[in-house]
Amino acid sequence: MNKQDYERHAGVDIDPRGIATLTIRDAGSLNILSTPVITSLTQTIEALAANQAVRVLIVRGTGEKAFIGGADIKEMAGLDRVSAEAFISGLRGLCDAVRHFPAPVIARMAGWSLGGGLELALACDFRIAADNAQLGMPEVKVGIPSVIHAVLMPRLIGNARAAWMLLTGEICDAAEALSWGLVSRVVPLDGLDAEVERVAALLAGLGPAAVRQQKRLLREWEDAPLDVAINNSVAEFGSAFETGEPQHHMAAFLNRKR
Repeated sequence: MNKQDYERHAGVDIDPRGIATLTIRDAGSLNILSTPVITSLTQTIEALAANQAVRVLIVRGTGEKAFIGGADIKEMAGLDRVSAEAFISGLRGLCDAVRHFPAPVIARMAGWSLGGGLELALACDFRIAADNAQLGMPEVKVGIPSVIHAVLMPRLIGNARAAWMLLTGEICDAAEALSWGLVSRVVPLDGLDAEVERVAALLAGLGPAAVRQQKRLLREWEDAPLDVAINNSVAEFGSAFETGEPQHHMAAFLNRKR
């Protein structure tokens, strides 16, 4: 992929606070994930991950019809076993790049979030949805199972609700998604950007080393036995004091109290 193709599907803006906004573009009105789009987004996110100035990443689609309307059915219809595994491995790489991004990632979710698009949202740390959001895993309706980061769904919403979504392919609206814990917040569509900005600014205003450390710990806690996670956290607490952030923020807190 040459530089022009690399930039074609991924628009990036980084403001002075370290808030990076990645906009999926030139991917149809529903921001569909084809192989070129997946490759472009993955390379962009990996480049942003290496940028220490980035404190928060916002991922969004172009327009309000969809966050991401799913993977490209036109492309998938022509796949065989080998090419299908290559395609889904590419999507797994994109979701992994988001899930293991060192700073917090916010999914700005307006309209449709389906299939691979919802999987990408599940890989984000925060899912802030508009009240017009429609979420679903309809893969079974086109003859394939939901895979890769759909595995996160039972952890987020429980086995019964995950089974309902994955086996029926039915869509849930924003209110139901919020009640299930599938999204973090739901706001009116005309207030979506303001809420995303509020949360991003809150995160960007915290000590970046502490926030990155906390996100890494959250990922480690997913797999570590409880006692191991608790014991390992003692050293993590100590190492935080090598960054200078506790001293700075605690002194500021104490000075405000005087």
